[in-house]
Amino acid sequence: MSQVICSAGPQADVVSYADADLLAQLRAGDEAAMAQLVDQWSPAMFRVARSFVDSAESAEDAVQDAWLGMLSGLAAFEGRSSLRTWTFTILVNRARSRGAREARTLPRSPLAGHDEVAGDDWLAGPDNEPARTWSSIDAPSRWDTAPENVVLSKETLLELDRALSGLPARQRQVVTMRDVCGMSSEEVCAALEISSANQRVLLHRARAILRAALAGYYRG
Repeated sequence: MSQVICSAGPQADVVSYADADLLAQLRAGDEAAMAQLVDQWSPAMFRVARSFVDSAESAEDAVQDAWLGMLSGLAAFEGRSSLRTWTFTILVNRARSRGAREARTLPRSPLAGHDEVAGDDWLAGPDNEPARTWSSIDAPSRWDTAPENVVLSKETLLELDRALSGLPARQRQVVTMRDVCGMSSEEVCAALEISSANQRVLLHRARAILRAALAGYYRG
């Protein structure tokens, strides 16, 4: 797999007036504007697509399908979300469809289906104790990836990639979008069509597993 860190963080999400200007350029057939957009967003789109499908080739196809869908839908785009959120929603739909087709031809993972949550009840206590909820647990802080604070070796990145690949699908999708590609919680909820509470729980679980994997790697 490719390096975990990718571009198109929150700063890549355009504000409304810039959206309008960019949208006008794209609708006018401005090839330079489109090429710049593809260069900026495609690495993150690939990583998001890869969290839905089983091969890099399928992820690349999903990204290409998403760009085609975005271009064909520009005339009907009403601006109810940012252009980036709308484009990533198209991507998620394309990648999800491809992943579903692949799942019908591959053995189902024993972890599949175990990452869905309802509301905040996500961790039942022993001996019939009340289930713990998100509000009863401190939310994990964002991964600090500033170069001056964290220097990851190639081996560590590979270990993190392996741990990421082993996550249940929905956890992998959420943590990829939030922590790998720097998307906001609002963008993730819109693209995946999940609640804010569900997104927080899935992110918390995924981060805990990834931290444990790295802790085990360093101990080893």
